[in-house]
Amino acid sequence: MFVIVRHGNTFAAGEAPRRIGARTDIPLTEKGMEQARALGELFAAKGWRFGRVLVSPLLRTRQTADAILASQIAPPSPEIADFLREIDHGPDENRTEDEVVARIGAEALAAWDRDAAAPDGWQVDRAARIDAWRALLLAADADRDPVLLVTSNGAARFALMADPELQAAAGDLATLKLPTGGYGIVRRSRSGGFEVTVWGERP
Repeated sequence: MFVIVRHGNTFAAGEAPRRIGARTDIPLTEKGMEQARALGELFAAKGWRFGRVLVSPLLRTRQTADAILASQIAPPSPEIADFLREIDHGPDENRTEDEVVARIGAEALAAWDRDAAAPDGWQVDRAARIDAWRALLLAADADRDPVLLVTSNGAARFALMADPELQAAAGDLATLKLPTGGYGIVRRSRSGGFEVTVWGERP
């Protein structure tokens, strides 16, 4: 089982959210830390003991992982995985949503959240992202302990492109976007492929 988590909040209440990606390394807010701790408490209450933890190199994901693992008994050390790093938003990096929409249009953003189709100017190696997720899924032993992955909104969606059954399931979702402090679950299906049992839930 793969538990895919998006980091917690990075903007304070009342602060205009911005498109922060691979080039913008900022910490969690106090609310973001609360979200991460709530995830850790939820996973511990479910009895999940992670056998492996993969995190993006970015601070916000590492802080989220550390807060989750604080609720685990003798957790494994997180491993840095570059394929979990947030994408680069190109000319829209660190811009407000209004500025981004003004440049690329609302439909381009909708296509990103619906189909993982990157807007013009964003730097996204779609094939490499999908290949990395596929390699991880296929190498996993279904009988082992769950794997925790802590990443960003732009990177998480490519998990749903890594297998035909996951792609079909993605088509039934309202959005590929994970909310901050939210998680999804991907696991082996009875057919031997993979299925999405949760996507976008928060504690």
